[in-house]
Amino acid sequence: MGSIDWIAVLVATVSAFVLGGLWYSPLLFAKAWMAGAKLTEAEVSGNMGAVFGQAIVAALVTAMAFGWFVGNGMSVRDGVTVGAITGLGLVTASLALNYAFERRPLSLLLINGGYYIVQFVLYGLIFALI
Repeated sequence: MGSIDWIAVLVATVSAFVLGGLWYSPLLFAKAWMAGAKLTEAEVSGNMGAVFGQAIVAALVTAMAFGWFVGNGMSVRDGVTVGAITGLGLVTASLALNYAFERRPLSLLLINGGYYIVQFVLYGLIFALI
């Protein structure tokens, strides 16, 4: 813990951005996500520069935090395991708590939580392989 691989951080940041672009695209979950979040296409497409900027910063922060926690030298198996536990046990479970009180639909939790599970599994792979 404590030593950050900055190349892995940058690769993980880009991976989160690319995954998000695919995950929330019409190819996968865009329509179901917009329905669950009660957003229109006009609302989603407004001010995309600011949205993408915020997304990159958030991905960078999560990659740095993950890298700080996992450090260097873990196996691929450990990377995938830690990533899955982080995505499911920390992020998705935290979202579930908020969504329960906000009365958000389960479909939205599955879409957003699923994204984070895959994101952190990718982070684990990246930090294990780089």
